[in-house]
Amino acid sequence: MDLPTLPLRARRKGEPANETRALILDAAQTLFAAHGFEATSMRMITTTAGVNLAAVNYHFGSKDELVRAVILRRLQPLNALRMLALDEAEAAAGDAAVKARTIVECFFGGSLTMAAESGQGREFMRLLGRTFTEPSAVVRDCLAVEYAPVIARYRDALSRALPTVPVEDIVWRLHFMFGAMSHAVSGLDALQAVTGVQVEGPDAMKRMVPRLMSFLLGGLRAPLPEAV
Repeated sequence: MDLPTLPLRARRKGEPANETRALILDAAQTLFAAHGFEATSMRMITTTAGVNLAAVNYHFGSKDELVRAVILRRLQPLNALRMLALDEAEAAAGDAAVKARTIVECFFGGSLTMAAESGQGREFMRLLGRTFTEPSAVVRDCLAVEYAPVIARYRDALSRALPTVPVEDIVWRLHFMFGAMSHAVSGLDALQAVTGVQVEGPDAMKRMVPRLMSFLLGGLRAPLPEAV
């Protein structure tokens, strides 16, 4: 099995511990995104990071805690940005409900900006997509804690913006939107393989963003089914 190429070096004497920690987190994120949480071994992580197992145990204690740390490193700032964006949108709207388009942009805008960037931001979004298809207990518990207050805020905001849509349908549509975004940012190679249309390029993800936002908003506003 080929490992992703990363700088391989051991911690030098006197090197700050947080640099070693960052090396481990970067290596683990790359490997988790490429191979999944279960298929990635600690040996793969230590080899890619250029550290020994003792360093991983010192900083994280276990693989489960390393998985949690990799997710939280970028998910917590992303969710904080989502809350701040909605705070600002609600303040600007005053007593009126925030428009559905604005709510969708507040929630998914930061994610899609990360996905459109090259490097670790895009890689993390691909990893986040895996959390919905490979929900181990530690991943599921981590996401439940981190997403609960955010989803509650956005569910309530969408309910005010779309008062004719039942709360249950709001939740379902959020679920579908998560799935659409995760699939879209996981890579364009599958799209090219199925359609034969070449959509790759240095700005392919950036060109995808407005298309995805339009799709998400359309799904959110879709007519309710006559019978469920």
